Parts: sequence; structure tokens; C-alpha cells
Amino acid sequence: VARERGTTTFHLMGTCRMGPDTDPTAVVDDQLRVKGMQGLRVVDASIMPTMLSANLNACVLMIADKASDVIRGRAPLEPIVTARD
Repeated sequence: VARERGTTTFHLMGTCRMGPDTDPTAVVDDQLRVKGMQGLRVVDASIMPTMLSANLNACVLMIADKASDVIRGRAPLEPIVTARD
């Protein structure tokens, strides 16, 4: 019955979580490469290590934007720092 009628309102995520080499549950490194494999990257919500309390669309778009820079070898942008009064 559960297989026939089971549903969720949540988006799937976290199945290929990103993390450091010291994390045994991490599948992807900080360059989006699958650990232990050559030529394979993951660029979707599955790399998010924890659940968000918001829709995943904006986050996935940011991951894709970062991935395009990583794959093309572009340096990260410098942070924008503004003075506060």
C-alpha cells in the first residue's frame, strides 16, 4: 500500500551530499566532482548536505552558475564588502 499511495510534498535532495574528504557520507567534493570517479560531476539539489526551509529552485540555479565557473576554470568573484553606518 505504501508503494502505491506514498507521496511527498518535499523535493528530493541530499542523496549525493557535498562535503570534505573527512566526511564518510560525502559523495561530492567542493569542485562538484564525484569522489573516486574521473570526469563526473553532480550539479543539482542532491549535493545539498542539509534540508532547506525554502523552495530549492533558486539554490539549484546558484549551484549551476557556480558549476559553470568551476568547469570553465574561472576564478571565484571577490566578495562585495560595503561599509555600514
